[in-house]
Amino acid sequence: MARTTVHLVRHGEVYNPKKILYGRMPGYHLSSRGSSMAVAASKFFRGRDVTYLAASPLERAQETARPIAEVTGCEVQTREDILEAGNTFEGLRTKGWRSQLINPVRWRHMTNPLEPSWGEPYQEIFQRMWGAVEDARDTAEGHEAVLVSHQLPIVMVQRHVQGKPLAHASRNCDLASVTSLVFDGGDVVDWAYTTPAQHI
Repeated sequence: MARTTVHLVRHGEVYNPKKILYGRMPGYHLSSRGSSMAVAASKFFRGRDVTYLAASPLERAQETARPIAEVTGCEVQTREDILEAGNTFEGLRTKGWRSQLINPVRWRHMTNPLEPSWGEPYQEIFQRMWGAVEDARDTAEGHEAVLVSHQLPIVMVQRHVQGKPLAHASRNCDLASVTSLVFDGGDVVDWAYTTPAQHI
């Protein structure tokens, strides 16, 4: 049986001058740098045998997918199951000395980092993301598929294929990075991580 590769692409940089945790909020688009990152990521797929392309419905993922569609000739499918993780702190400023997480009213959401208690459980994120990976693998059997998603859903898959617990303290999933899973039938036999936009 021919091997199938499923590539997980994180979106490019978002224009967010107010440093808001935007999560699933609409209206957050790629910055000019993010658009350049998307183009750099698309070049990774030039000449590859991609037969299926899907993206999260959020603007930043759709905009990252467009240059990939141009390179591969695939139409972008929209998938809700590769959406950004849900987060209680969505809409808040969470970085720097003006972080709204300093307010004690938020602390009740920080009781269990292993779940995590402030958002969508890691296991639920993994299950929906892995379901999308398996569907993409089956759809592109013997070829390659691309899913344009977000950092945390991709990290859940990375940790699963490495045999690590889903709870974590650090992540290796740069903007516009590509995590590639190689399947032989239903089994992941190899995986790789690439940063085609690292120079931007």
